[in-house]
Amino acid sequence: MAEKQSSSAARKSFFALFLTTIVLFVLSWLFVLRSTGRPRPLDRKVLTTQKLPTVFHHVKSQSSNGLSRAILVNNGGREEEPPKSEQGFQDKDGAMNCNGNVKEPLKIFMYDLDPEFHFGLLDWKPQGDRIWPDIRTEIPPYPEGLNLQHSIEYWLTLDLLASEISDNPNNRVAMRVQNSSEADLIFVPFFSSLSYNRFSKQNPHQKKSVNKVLQAKLVKFLTAQKEWKMSGGRDHIVLAHHPNSMLDARMQLWPSIFILADFGRYPLNIANVDKDVIAPYKHMVESYANDTSDFDSRQTLLFFQGSIYRKDGGFARQELFYLLKDEKDVHFAFGSLKNNGVIKAGQGMRLSKFCLNIAGDTPSSNRLFDAIASHCVPVIISDDIELPYEDLLDYSEFCVFVRTSDAVKENFLINLIRSIRKEEWTQMWEKLKEVEALFEYQYPAKDGDAVQMIWQSLARKVPGVKMKINKSRRYSNAVVPGKDGGLRSIPAPKNF
Repeated sequence: MAEKQSSSAARKSFFALFLTTIVLFVLSWLFVLRSTGRPRPLDRKVLTTQKLPTVFHHVKSQSSNGLSRAILVNNGGREEEPPKSEQGFQDKDGAMNCNGNVKEPLKIFMYDLDPEFHFGLLDWKPQGDRIWPDIRTEIPPYPEGLNLQHSIEYWLTLDLLASEISDNPNNRVAMRVQNSSEADLIFVPFFSSLSYNRFSKQNPHQKKSVNKVLQAKLVKFLTAQKEWKMSGGRDHIVLAHHPNSMLDARMQLWPSIFILADFGRYPLNIANVDKDVIAPYKHMVESYANDTSDFDSRQTLLFFQGSIYRKDGGFARQELFYLLKDEKDVHFAFGSLKNNGVIKAGQGMRLSKFCLNIAGDTPSSNRLFDAIASHCVPVIISDDIELPYEDLLDYSEFCVFVRTSDAVKENFLINLIRSIRKEEWTQMWEKLKEVEALFEYQYPAKDGDAVQMIWQSLARKVPGVKMKINKSRRYSNAVVPGKDGGLRSIPAPKNF
């Protein structure tokens, strides 16, 4: 019996010693793990986001406490308070100048296309073998009227040409480079909207319209270029702002970055917000300088003037016309370019508190940007609309959005608009005056105007473009067994 008790006590002692040894070993291992700097749980505070290739201009906005804020994109898209110093600011690498721009502008390689693709469409006649006009002495004018609303290609091309004669290249957002290997993106200077507007009709003596011929020639030229073959066209910028421009070529040039007014006539696999850039229309009405109006002086509550009967998504226009036409403080009328229609529309917008922007044949229209220029708070009824720079701008601060299904309900829209108080309207009106410069096209371009904002939108596409190109090259030099038992390489496919 004594031997059994002694054996049991020994086993207990051994088991206690074993547990103690295990505990000491685990504690010592943890101590070594900490002291040697091996992986620990992630602290989100120390994670940083990748810096984008450009930093954006100040965009004035009114916060709830009345302080002006700047929108910067070097911190994952958050808004930051502007620096207190008026002498400018720098990031930790000292990469920005006093305007908040990166010292290195976006580098753009522009093809020297024949003038028939660009300024030749403006009846510019080159002398000798010149391709571009000397913009120091001559700037071919763009045609007036509705042509102007889709003139984006004209302003961007002028800005690239101007970058070659700029006295201070560090103040530019984009700069033309002559070597495509140095470029972030490649610009295709085809004035496609103008080509459609002026040359889409086929003459009886032509097999194809000039517009179709130019598109076919452009596709043939681009797909033969080494730059296109190297990237599959992913880093090319193609302008197709008019909804009917590039109807033939778009299906072949779809890997490129399209600059568009909206996606209304594009399938998602051809154009989408991830790949492409939405640019504002050039407004048709005059800008409202020195606006001294207020809530009370703008006596019309709700304004619309334009085509009422539209196809596709524009059915809501006629529905709303019948719902609103008898409201005493609503102007809802047919309008056109005839009889100074643009001037009359501009005058009406300046006298109105709210301006309707209803989907027509496509989700977008120039009317939105006319309203912004007139400081008339836009009421957007277009479920599929995409808006310029919406990754930076909160449009709800100066626009009212209404779903189409709600807008066509009896009394819904008019009751909603009448419920917006004077103080709320005034805040949106003030915001309109702050952001209107972001939608202005002009030459030369100015800080934070539409030209520079489009370049900045393109700059934000560069990392994604580079990633797609790099991923497409993964197997470009693949090696496989040959018939003789040796190894052979597989060349990269064309237009991969």
